[in-house]
Amino acid sequence: MSASFEPRISASQVRQALTLLMPELERFWQRPLLEYAHAVYDDVRRGQSSVRNDAMGRLQQLVRNVAIRSGADEDHALDAARQVSEMPILQTGPHCFLIVDPEAFYTHLFSALGLSSHKRRWHLYFGCSTVKFTERPGKGPGWLNVGGELLNVFGLSKRRMSSTSLCGRNGPYHFDLSSNAVSPTNKNAAWLINQLPGAAFATAADAIIAANHALWQKSFPSSLQLLQFNDADVGDLIADHFEDPDSWLSRRFTGEGYAGEKMLATIDALNAGPWAGWIRRTTDFFWGMADGRIFPLHLDRGVLIASARSSFRVQLTPAHLARSLRQRELVPNLLMVALVTSILPGVRLLGGSRQTIYHPLMRYVVATALDRDKDRALLAAMREERHGGMWGHRVLRPANAFPLQETEEAGHWLAVAAAYGELPLERAAGNLAFFTGDPIWREICGHLSSRRIKAASPAWAWS
Repeated sequence: MSASFEPRISASQVRQALTLLMPELERFWQRPLLEYAHAVYDDVRRGQSSVRNDAMGRLQQLVRNVAIRSGADEDHALDAARQVSEMPILQTGPHCFLIVDPEAFYTHLFSALGLSSHKRRWHLYFGCSTVKFTERPGKGPGWLNVGGELLNVFGLSKRRMSSTSLCGRNGPYHFDLSSNAVSPTNKNAAWLINQLPGAAFATAADAIIAANHALWQKSFPSSLQLLQFNDADVGDLIADHFEDPDSWLSRRFTGEGYAGEKMLATIDALNAGPWAGWIRRTTDFFWGMADGRIFPLHLDRGVLIASARSSFRVQLTPAHLARSLRQRELVPNLLMVALVTSILPGVRLLGGSRQTIYHPLMRYVVATALDRDKDRALLAAMREERHGGMWGHRVLRPANAFPLQETEEAGHWLAVAAAYGELPLERAAGNLAFFTGDPIWREICGHLSSRRIKAASPAWAWS
């Protein structure tokens, strides 16, 4: 029987699998969503080492810079930098979507519940922008359903939306909802059109970040602020590491037999066993970027190369990587994003159906590549951590997801969040369709049933 005709797994099977891999979930399924949101933003044990402290300092500087760029003054920007050290947790689940898209909206409400319960001010969010405008027909950052009408967010052709990425610097991009044939009775669409920025932006990702900032300021109290960054910001963070010869990335990542090559070997080993498919070698460490499009790269004898027909080549050395990142010729892949925002500084990443598994596996990939002597302190710090990755995206998944209609009825987003916070986690998570309809989740449920994968499996030891 072909994969497309294999039966879907059930929500009950997914909950059982999640609980086997993350036993702490057992006590939350029947408890209010608010309690799980509080726990996700709680009890981060962050081991210390010189490498870890250096990486955290660089991440704090990034947070400060992004806060200032979004309009914060110096004191508030430093407060955001302090929070990432005191509460090292980063939401990474939603891609770079407009915040009023259901794919993002309910996850941000979940984070707002957890942060508010701890009386924290900053919602730190990494939105992946290497995605295309269309992820599937009528769905993706380039589309938005408002009041039952499907809107083309940037007014782009379908061909352009299916071939370019949000991070592509082939703008200008501007919101063009007014060009859609919107019904005059669609009050929510009219409201949204009036809230979106009218400026032009170099990338669609920049436009979405600006729009989300405006919408957040409009709909949340000032006691809770949104701080968002994307792949370009993380690229600059990685360049900052590579430009310092004393950083771990400069000293230990590149070179024959060094950590980078060992990571690729571990990924290949994972893909030869029951964990196959969770971390794919779609591209090695970075994407190449040109003309608004990203393309995969392959490491060949110390050089990142594109296809045989391309002349694109970047040597895997600190100087060459830093320069190409600064020039936006390279974009970090998800492993590199996790390395500098989570694994090195000791930050918990919150993710969705796939991140829930591949974030812990990435920790294993990095740990396996470390040298027991040269990286002894970093390994010890990683062992002290508790839950370096947790399920934090699509935890709240209403059956009828209409963000703007709910906002209109409730008045503001914290009121919407509070109502959902009273629901039991099992009910709030809904039918878990993003798990049950995913073939790789069907596979892992089978491996857990047959005990080819267990919570005690070596690859899961760094969860």
